[in-house]
Amino acid sequence: MAIAYSTRRTGWRYISLLVLVAVLFGGWSGFWYYATGKAQATVEGWRAREAKAGRIYACGSESFGGFPFRFEMNCAAASASFQSNQQPVEIKARNILVAAQVYQPTLLLSEFHGPLTVATPGQAPDLVVNWKLFQSSVRGTPSAPERVSLVLDKPVLDSVIDGNARTLLRANHIEIHGRLAEGSVLSQPVIEVALRLDGAVAPDLHPATAQPVDATIDTVLRGLNDFAPKPWHERFRQIQAAGGRIDVTQARVQQGETIAVGSGNVSINPSGRLQGQLRVTIAGLEPFLKRIGAQQMVQTSPTVDKLAGALDRLSPGLGNVARQQVGANLSAGINMIGEQTTLEGQRAVTLPLRFDDGRTFLGPIPLGDAPALF
Repeated sequence: MAIAYSTRRTGWRYISLLVLVAVLFGGWSGFWYYATGKAQATVEGWRAREAKAGRIYACGSESFGGFPFRFEMNCAAASASFQSNQQPVEIKARNILVAAQVYQPTLLLSEFHGPLTVATPGQAPDLVVNWKLFQSSVRGTPSAPERVSLVLDKPVLDSVIDGNARTLLRANHIEIHGRLAEGSVLSQPVIEVALRLDGAVAPDLHPATAQPVDATIDTVLRGLNDFAPKPWHERFRQIQAAGGRIDVTQARVQQGETIAVGSGNVSINPSGRLQGQLRVTIAGLEPFLKRIGAQQMVQTSPTVDKLAGALDRLSPGLGNVARQQVGANLSAGINMIGEQTTLEGQRAVTLPLRFDDGRTFLGPIPLGDAPALF
C-alpha cells in the first residue's frame, strides 16, 4: 500500500509540473504575441507621425517573428521617401531585419542587406552603396534615443551618371558612433560623434586620397536646440544661429608613412562656412606635401604671384627663380615655421590647420575650400 501511495504521489508531481510548464508556456506565448502586437502598433504610429512631416517609410512586405526570446521585424524591399527636403530623395534597400531581446527591449539591433540606392523620386539612382556587412544598434526609445552606432564592412559608394558607375569611396571598415552627452533629444542636446575608418580610399576626390587612410576622429556638436528629424543643413544653420561649434577633441589620421594627430574647434559663420583652427602634429610631412601637390599650390598662390611679379620687374626671369626656390625649400621652410617635436617616436612638426571662411590652410599651405554647410 505504501509503495502504491508513493507511486501515485510521484505521478501527481509530474502531472503538476507538466501543468505548470504548460501554463507558463501559454502565458509566455500570450505575452509575446501581445507585445508583438504592441510593437506593430508602435511602428505604424511612428510611420504615421513621420508621414505628416513628409518622411514616408514603407516595406514591400513585412513579417514579425523571433519567438520565444526575441522580437524581430523583417522588412523586404524597404524604402524611405523624404518629400520635405529641398530636393526630394528616395532611398531603397533590399532587406532590413530589426531585432530586440525580450529582456532588453530598448536596444534595437538591425542588419541591412544591399544594395542601397539613393535617387530623385521616379528617376534612376544617383548613388549606390554595397557592403559585405552593415549593422546598426540603437539604444533608447524611438522618441528618445541615447546611442546610435553604424558598422560597415567592405563598403563601396558609387556615383551613377548616365548608367556609368564611378567609385567615390571604398573602405575595409567604417564605424560611426553617436551619443547624447548632455541635455535631451528635445532640449539643448550635446552630441558626441566618433568616426573610425580603416583603409578608406576616395580615388576620384583628390590624388592625395587615392592611398588608403586609417582615421580615428572624435567630435562634439554644440549649439543644437533639439534633435528632431530634419536635414543636416538645417542642423548646421541652427548651430550657427546659436553660436555653437564643432569640437574636435581627438583626431589621428595615418596614410602610408604620414601620421597626423590634432584637436581644436571650429564654428560656422553666417555664410555657412567653417571658421576656426586645429592644432595638428605631423610626422612624415614631406611625402604628404608631395601627395597634395603643395609645391605647385604655393608656387601659384597670390602671395608668391605678387612677389614674383615684383622681382620680374627688377630683372626678367627672377620671379620664376623665386617660385622654384619657394617650392624646393617648402618642407624645410615649414619645419622652420612649425614647432619641432616627436610623434610616435618619429620627428614631427606642429602646425595650425586653419579655416577662414571655408578656405583651408595647413600653416602657410592653401589646401582648398571646404564646402558651405548650408
